[in-house]
Amino acid sequence: MGPLLSDDKQTHLSHVILQALQDTSEGKLRGTSTQALKEIKRLLADSMNVEEQIHRLVRSRLQSYSRRIPEGSSEWDVLYEKTYREELRKRQLG
Repeated sequence: MGPLLSDDKQTHLSHVILQALQDTSEGKLRGTSTQALKEIKRLLADSMNVEEQIHRLVRSRLQSYSRRIPEGSSEWDVLYEKTYREELRKRQLG
């Protein structure tokens, strides 16, 4: 599975986030806009990497069940969501 967002989309989203931060009264930034954009983009990439790791782990667990569960079935979807949420809780992300 490739990246969740292309580099262009990450850059665009970083600019949108920066603008939203600047538009709020709490949006006082230390450093330059360039530094802020770089940090926002890094945080987005880190977050997407964690999401990808969890996705792969959950798929691996579901595929390891002794009884085959067809991917895309309602049972798969329910188990995927449950296992995904459990993994988020373990990592204190959800």
